[in-house]
Amino acid sequence: MRLVIMGPPGAGKGTQADGLATRLGIPHISTGDIFRANVTQGTPLGIEAKRYMDAGEYVPDGVTNAMVRDRLSQDDCRPGFLLDGYPRTLEQVGELDEMLKSDGLAVDRAVELTVVVDEVVTRLLKRAQEQGRADDTEDVIRRRLEVYAEQTAPLTAVYESRGILVRVDGMGTVDEVTARLLIALGA
Repeated sequence: MRLVIMGPPGAGKGTQADGLATRLGIPHISTGDIFRANVTQGTPLGIEAKRYMDAGEYVPDGVTNAMVRDRLSQDDCRPGFLLDGYPRTLEQVGELDEMLKSDGLAVDRAVELTVVVDEVVTRLLKRAQEQGRADDTEDVIRRRLEVYAEQTAPLTAVYESRGILVRVDGMGTVDEVTARLLIALGA
């Protein structure tokens, strides 16, 4: 199964992606992990990405796409994968389509974890306090949620038009959300 998982900050996307990938026997591929691995290994793409990351800038699509293409070409991705944090733009959706099409494949499902904004804000404020993130104020968190919604709406529209978007309630315990995900995916 080839999956894309989306969800706003604080939705538990990473936690759910880890558990879901394990249950489905496919790798959980996080763009953040790919960036860190390439930087740590000192690959040419990692060196280029580090320049942007160190400057606090967005890593350009070309670099991100190349890293994802490389990761998806590895043997453990043959039976499928779960992408977390990619695609983030319409251009990346098109690039992912092209990567898969070259092997006669396509994304099987796009999962969006939905949340109650006020509850997620509370959750993120608590996490910020526990982790000493003074810059994660309520206003900053709410803005990050707005930006996510603005940027993700076009992607969810594409996947919905293809009939592969599944929306799953991301509120509740980890086990409750996992159960809803498995049911929604027919797994």
